[in-house]
Amino acid sequence: MGFNPADLFRVRSAAETFNRNHPKLVPFFGAVKNKAMTPGAVIEIAVTDPNGEKIETNLRVQESDLELIKLLMEIGAKGQ
Repeated sequence: MGFNPADLFRVRSAAETFNRNHPKLVPFFGAVKNKAMTPGAVIEIAVTDPNGEKIETNLRVQESDLELIKLLMEIGAKGQ
């Protein structure tokens, strides 16, 4: 599987659109990255559909997760 620069452009474009649509998300992660985004921290995610049904999950942050989280935050910050 080769690297396709067009895919990187599409990801960046989608990240920029996402950040425009949800401007509070990246600053939120920026606020927690040094204080709470550490191994053992718990990230909780809930999605409520238009009918009011809620689906929830959580994950405990592992050391190996931090690099991906850092990368996603950097990509998100570039899209601001």
